[in-house]
Amino acid sequence: MKITLTDDAPHSLTADVLAVPVLEGALDDDPIVRALDAKLGGTLVAAAKAEEFVGKVDQAVAVNGAKGVGARRVVLYGLGRPSTLGRSEARAFAVRASRGNGITKLAIVAPSSDDDAYQGIAEGVGLGAYRYTRYLTGDRLPKKTLGEVTIASRTGKVAGKGAAKANAGHKAAVERGTVVADAVTWTRDWVNGPPNDVNALTLTAEAKRLAHAHGLTCTALDKAALAKKRMDLLLAVNKGSAIEPRLIHLKHAPKKARGRVVFVGKGITFDSGGLCIKSAKQMADMKCDMAGAALTIATLVAAARLDLPVEVHGICAITENMTGPEAYRPGDVYKSYEGKSVEIINTDAEGRLILADALAYAAEQKPDVIVDHATLTGACMVALGPYTAGIYANDDAFGSAYVQAAGRAGESVWRMPLLEELRDGLKSDVADLKHTGEQYGGSITAALFLREFVRDAKWIHLDIAGPAFLERAQGIAPKGATGFGVLAALRFLEDYDRR
Repeated sequence: MKITLTDDAPHSLTADVLAVPVLEGALDDDPIVRALDAKLGGTLVAAAKAEEFVGKVDQAVAVNGAKGVGARRVVLYGLGRPSTLGRSEARAFAVRASRGNGITKLAIVAPSSDDDAYQGIAEGVGLGAYRYTRYLTGDRLPKKTLGEVTIASRTGKVAGKGAAKANAGHKAAVERGTVVADAVTWTRDWVNGPPNDVNALTLTAEAKRLAHAHGLTCTALDKAALAKKRMDLLLAVNKGSAIEPRLIHLKHAPKKARGRVVFVGKGITFDSGGLCIKSAKQMADMKCDMAGAALTIATLVAAARLDLPVEVHGICAITENMTGPEAYRPGDVYKSYEGKSVEIINTDAEGRLILADALAYAAEQKPDVIVDHATLTGACMVALGPYTAGIYANDDAFGSAYVQAAGRAGESVWRMPLLEELRDGLKSDVADLKHTGEQYGGSITAALFLREFVRDAKWIHLDIAGPAFLERAQGIAPKGATGFGVLAALRFLEDYDRR
């Protein structure tokens, strides 16, 4: 997709759609709206009034173009009040404007002159134009795709050195936004990919390819290496699969790095439930159970491409959870890489087992903070619905920082408690721990189990079971894989550099 910047007047831009942002309550005073309305013979404001458009977030009104206006259609969209402005608003509109309308050329007036606004638009058009088409042929392939985007300055033509400097900043912001959109797109592609194509071996190969291309180091532990390290929980989950597991370790290590953050991702490339087998309906979308690993890989590549001055590690435990003749069983006991023994209660609670070994390995990297992402529990979806991730932290400062970063990135998370009174539910009669607790508070007891393996590290856990994969499009997210978590992770790293 080609993105260009211009100071030309919006009415002169040739496009299928010209999108104009409007602050809540500012319709009558917006100079761009007034100029366009004059060119359109008063139809723009009249349509806005008729549809009670006042510029609230998620409001939009459209009219056909006319002589003197280069775009075939003009769309006004609401930004809300100034306090709500941010990358997410620009991004959310660009998604709506570019999805499903058969447009190839889009022009957008920047909401403001801030770099964040330009980055948000670049992110938005990349995310909004997304469609997973790898296996489509013939008439199923899209006939038109968004290929050209023009971002128009809010202030129009500006002369002098100040304009050149501002445009240079905007160009850099657009390049950053493109990198972010690429990371989300990779995540969506991997999660949408069928499990016969996306498994531990192919995902590892993809991680190595991207690492080589973008200056990351990448090591991968195979089954023999995992056995030598005694990562027996990861190996236990893999026992029923014909495909070997992998533990990937990506590293972005810039010179004079300020801080060290380790991301950990759950990578169950298909979850049958193991011997505690899922129903056919529950199993249908279980290719998505590796979303945590996918976003971890994509985040590391983006961190390298953005040259973020933070040392960042990405550790992904990857396997299937299948029902082969050697599959692990309820009642089995395995020793973890950290050293604690674990009694297996339910083989469909496999994610926390592979994460336990990965988190202990992550703690050995001596990070400032560990951040794990996992499609971990249906209980979190019961508590928060499908669009919000639960976030747990054993350190309030880091937990609050991540919540704030997610909010600025436009991703919904909700801080959840680590209730100590539920810890007793993890006590086993025959081992150090059971890996599941009682019926209620399932997302909390899963987090408490994970906490047992981070040693003395500061740690954040995100249960992304809901927003990682949706049954219908919502806001900036398409149906299917959403890439949820990448935006917040990168925003956290950007903010981390400013700490």
